[in-house]
Amino acid sequence: MNRRRFVKQTSLATTALLLSRYTNVWAADNSYPTVRIPEADRNFKSPAVERIIAEIKSNIGNKELAWLFENCFPNTLDTTVDFEMIDGIPDTYVITGDIDAMWLRDSSAQVWPYLRLCKEDETLKQMIAGVIRRQTKCILKDPYANAFYKNENKRSEWNSDVTQMQKGIHERKWEVDSLCYPIRLAHGYWKETGDTSPFDTQWTEAMKLVIKTFKEQQRFESKGPYSFMRKTEYATDTVPLGGYGYPVSANGMICSMFRPSDDATIYPFLVASNLFAFASLGQLISLSAATKSKIDEHAIQEMMTKIVTGIDNDAKIEHKKFGKIFAYEVNGYGSYNLMDDANVPSLLSLSYLIPEMNNDPVYKNTRKYVLSNENPFFFKGKAGEGIGGPHAGIDNIWPLSITMRGLTSNDDKEIKMCLDMLQKSHAGTGFMHETFHKDDASKYTRPWFAWANTLFGEFVWKVYRERPHLLNA
Repeated sequence: MNRRRFVKQTSLATTALLLSRYTNVWAADNSYPTVRIPEADRNFKSPAVERIIAEIKSNIGNKELAWLFENCFPNTLDTTVDFEMIDGIPDTYVITGDIDAMWLRDSSAQVWPYLRLCKEDETLKQMIAGVIRRQTKCILKDPYANAFYKNENKRSEWNSDVTQMQKGIHERKWEVDSLCYPIRLAHGYWKETGDTSPFDTQWTEAMKLVIKTFKEQQRFESKGPYSFMRKTEYATDTVPLGGYGYPVSANGMICSMFRPSDDATIYPFLVASNLFAFASLGQLISLSAATKSKIDEHAIQEMMTKIVTGIDNDAKIEHKKFGKIFAYEVNGYGSYNLMDDANVPSLLSLSYLIPEMNNDPVYKNTRKYVLSNENPFFFKGKAGEGIGGPHAGIDNIWPLSITMRGLTSNDDKEIKMCLDMLQKSHAGTGFMHETFHKDDASKYTRPWFAWANTLFGEFVWKVYRERPHLLNA
């Protein structure tokens, strides 16, 4: 979906008061004005999160970074979380920000940084358990959809899409990562809390549906039941060849018709998403064993073997400058697309999502490639450098990519560079944005994008724990 167009048409009209707080608020004397939503208007309050904010504000020397952290880290809780108890069971609906819909990917990523605080904040723990339960409902409704409404009877503006749209679905773009993120969140929640209560029979059925969907999109037997077309002026918003995409030669990888950016793939085997799926399936086996759920672990292991075989055979490409690297997309016939996109999972983000990748030589080479001019979507200008993508156009850098670069680095100089660029790119608003122009950070898209805000907070918190000296300049 072209998010910028959607925001212009609907969301800004309904959130004008909120967004006005996020635009051009920098004080004339360079002080740090209050831009966070007033406490009385916050959607969700966490004493544990407030404690971390207070601690970091008190202990780091860079007061502008401290101010940005105070604004950004709680932004998901302040503005996007709709938490309630229904018959004693937590339920949490999480919008992305300026779009009133819940993406499986974004909602998982938005609450992920708060997991570390669940042990000291029972209500926060319940809220995240509620996200898991809401995601279970979404998957059971339609495993091929990527974004949902809280109102089950609401019809989407995309209801005319040529696919099996239902009420309550905002958008039905099939993205492999949409089913990986809920597994990652569930596994992370279990590891942090030891709580298995969200993993009931409904969750088990949802996970069985995940396996079924992945298997269908390995396309060993047929193209599967999913197709998608849209009448649009944006080529990235529809799928060619009757809605099934360009042909693939089945190799064990899973077809994804769309990228994490919600843009259509060129070649359906999206490599970073398949590596993410491999890791997520391994986590699902651990969860299945812990919860004694009736999920076919042998079938999962077989699928994992096929995925990694396809990656080994077709996704590793010899680059003239960087050696063996991961392609961004492949088709199993020998064709490949060399690039990276800022949205996560990306090739850059692999060691963030899969820590074991940190020492993988192919990943190391790939990371160098995607952060170079060899990547057609790596942009460098007066305002900063980073990865963009087709979704927001040429020369637009995503703060997500700068944050992810910092999160996947072990080098003080590189981490400090990322902090500096993020500090300089908020354009006086006190928040991160979807993108900013490489030569002018005041030209940005999406003033209210909770994922970018919360991920930035996760980055600052990580640096505070591991390399606090970098926050004192």
